[in-house]
Amino acid sequence: MATPSNAHSVSSFNIPTVKFTKLFINGHFVDSISGKTFESVDPRTGDVITEIAEGTKEDVDLAVKAARNAFDSGPWPRMSGSERARIMMRWADLIEENKEEVAALDTIDGGKLYRWCTDVDVPHVVSILRYYAGAADKIHGEVLKSSRNLHAYTLMEPIGVVGHIIPWNFPSILFFAKVSPALAAGCTMVVKPAEQTPLSALFYAHLSKLAGIPDGVLNVVPGFGQSAGAAISSHMDIDTVSFTGSTETGSQVMQAAARSNLKPVSLELGGKSPLIVFDDADVDIAVDLALFGILANKGEICVASSRVLVQEGIYEKFEKKVVEKAKAWVVGDPFDPKVQQGPQVDKKQFDKIISCIEHGKREGATLLTGGKPVGNKGYYIQPTIFTHVKEDMVIAQDEIFGPVMALFKFKTVEDAIRSANNTRYGLAAGIVTKNLDIANTVSRSIRAGIVWINCYFAFDCDCPYGGYKMSGFGRDYGLHALHKYLQVKSVVTPIYNSPWL
Repeated sequence: MATPSNAHSVSSFNIPTVKFTKLFINGHFVDSISGKTFESVDPRTGDVITEIAEGTKEDVDLAVKAARNAFDSGPWPRMSGSERARIMMRWADLIEENKEEVAALDTIDGGKLYRWCTDVDVPHVVSILRYYAGAADKIHGEVLKSSRNLHAYTLMEPIGVVGHIIPWNFPSILFFAKVSPALAAGCTMVVKPAEQTPLSALFYAHLSKLAGIPDGVLNVVPGFGQSAGAAISSHMDIDTVSFTGSTETGSQVMQAAARSNLKPVSLELGGKSPLIVFDDADVDIAVDLALFGILANKGEICVASSRVLVQEGIYEKFEKKVVEKAKAWVVGDPFDPKVQQGPQVDKKQFDKIISCIEHGKREGATLLTGGKPVGNKGYYIQPTIFTHVKEDMVIAQDEIFGPVMALFKFKTVEDAIRSANNTRYGLAAGIVTKNLDIANTVSRSIRAGIVWINCYFAFDCDCPYGGYKMSGFGRDYGLHALHKYLQVKSVVTPIYNSPWL
């Protein structure tokens, strides 16, 4: 196991100066009303990066007022789709021009691999913006074939003011997965980035102003869930809320929305996703997919393949190879291009993962590798693999959100399906097989919002993504995401003396 290069020294990477630390309301960076700030901490070292203005209910009220005025009286909802698209395209261009800076912000704020941010996350952000810019002028209603002497058609209208609550594991991608379709639809919005990772959201707000998005359309209010997040969920003048985060918090968001103005919500919540490997699979490919599925982004992915189910015919060979490769996995400074895994996002998440690992040991699971912190500074954890895991164990049922894999052995296709569905979650699943019949049967039998066959993390802007069961409801990506920010209005007029209906 490699020792983090920054466990004893600070990275030599030339980290950019943090320029934006205040709330972004009505097109301007402003202090919070209370004057309070909170610390943004670098998980590589545990050191404070900067102080961020802390938004609370009063600040959310101001942001919502700005968004409401921009929706009711401003130009954005009244622009043609092509006009909105041009501004969104300019914003995408500006992000592309500042790719290295925003990638560095997500690295120091969230412990994400810098090269992954520059090569994957930020380019994907640009793709999302451009995808929905392309959809902005293609929002159409339909003419209805009435059975009476009526002419009826539908209008697709922007839903209004949107509240977006963003998690910390993919601060850039999930910001734009929510903001982009809402902008294309003609909505205005208030965004609360996670308190762990507010830096890139504030930088994006700055670029939005340069791109020409009108004041009040996009407002960014960093703060904590129990104050700023709760204020968004319960606000009487917000028309819908899109939330990504834990199942427990999602339940609170839904309750607050119901108790306030019955605003609809979209919830993308936790997961305990299975990767099912059948006897006919190429073991080397399956091992690589399994490791990538649980160790990418240090396991802080809601669709992480935290449960790996391997058919008994290849189980021993799979176990040996996956342990060997996990032991060679490089953990360290996320600015080092050789490193494969950076630090967990903060001390709280670090402690939770370590606690889950200890729980797995106490419950009788066998630790094959890992299970310990790495280095003496920062929040690094070894890639960890358990076997002899029973399905009722905590490490088999609870979302750990860290680099911890639970290995299971199964006999039949039916056993695999039953085990895969034996969880309260239903976000994602993976299947590794060369048998088309098995792939079809299993993919249709698993209760999950997305199933990957012989691949994993195969996301695309056009492919809707969301959960079953306690993984939530509603979809990000694709036109499904655009439609959740639109209202359907039917318009009906009588027809007199028409030769046909």
